[in-house]
Amino acid sequence: MLQDKDMVNDYLNGLNASLSSYAGYISEANNIELRQTLIELRDQDEIRQRTLYEYAVQKGHYQPAAPASEAAIQQVKSQLNQ
Repeated sequence: MLQDKDMVNDYLNGLNASLSSYAGYISEANNIELRQTLIELRDQDEIRQRTLYEYAVQKGHYQPAAPASEAAIQQVKSQLNQ
């Protein structure tokens, strides 16, 4: 039987995979109604993903990475602006 942690991780992985796919689907949608529907579905999945992420952190199922230092952030910004 699956444990709570396993179910949360499986659901998060599925949501993350869906979110990764939406950008391609949205950019290739020629029909404006389909495009809008895909955007709405993506937005709903983003909300679900964030809610589940917060649950996983709260329950100790997920440990986020340490925050980046200000120097590291500035370094990435400067690299992206080149």
